[in-house]
Amino acid sequence: MNTKQASFTIQEAAEKTGLTVHTLRYYERIGLLMPVGRATNGHRRYSQQDITLIQTLNRWRQTGMPLVDIQYYVNMIKEGDTTAGKRRALLEAHRQSVVSQIEELQATLRLIDYKIQNYTEIEQQQEKVFA
Repeated sequence: MNTKQASFTIQEAAEKTGLTVHTLRYYERIGLLMPVGRATNGHRRYSQQDITLIQTLNRWRQTGMPLVDIQYYVNMIKEGDTTAGKRRALLEAHRQSVVSQIEELQATLRLIDYKIQNYTEIEQQQEKVFA
């Protein structure tokens, strides 16, 4: 059995996470990532755990979580399980924000559907007039 853990270059990590190399370096610089391992030549080597964390942080960003909140979240991870309650509270608050966003998007979708139906009816009326 191979116990060696998979590791990825920064380019491979960028491909796996959908981020740029520049963004990965930036995230590391501002403390969003745990210290990334290094190969003997000094190049960054990302573990699968690093990739999973980055993908999770991407989800938070995609849903509008501010970087400062993500930094707070990551710092709590670094502190260990004693911060589980604080992390849960942060995610519960963010969840409510996401639910509100979804409700707003659903209202917008209903408006779009209404407009599409309205224009379809107008087109059908025009077809009858010009037929």
